[in-house]
Amino acid sequence: MAISMYQASVPQLKKMLNNLSSILKKSAEFAADKKIDEKVLVESRLAPDMFPLAKQVQIACDQVKNGMARIAGVEPPKFEDTESTFADLQERIAKTIAFVDGIKPEQVDGTEAKEIKFSIYEWKFEFVGDQYLLTWIIPNFYFHVTTAYNILRHNGVQIGKTDYLGG
Repeated sequence: MAISMYQASVPQLKKMLNNLSSILKKSAEFAADKKIDEKVLVESRLAPDMFPLAKQVQIACDQVKNGMARIAGVEPPKFEDTESTFADLQERIAKTIAFVDGIKPEQVDGTEAKEIKFSIYEWKFEFVGDQYLLTWIIPNFYFHVTTAYNILRHNGVQIGKTDYLGG
């Protein structure tokens, strides 16, 4: 039996967003316990040329909302990218999950050959549905979730593989 486009995407993306939410909760608790201004963590980055934690979470959410909207043929919600606290980031994750919860399997399944075209700044992209899901959305999403995890772990937050993968 083949796995459908919906099965290959929405349940796992939602699971990882929930795991990211749990990691951020632990990070907020860590900051409070250690008397660290949470902005230190929210603005932290692994390298000078990498985005900070807040942007990593924003982009992870954008991969889900924009990607699944393009596949499903619906308009994604617009987020302002102004999150500067753990509470703000939690709200963004919750809004992303709520949006994806509104996408039905029948809007995603059967879109393997659907043309998907978009641009980011001056770059223009063209995919078909399954290629877009498997070579753009999923790898980009995991890159940004993993980078968020690594930023927090690097800063001493007591999280591990079980937190990343979920229980």
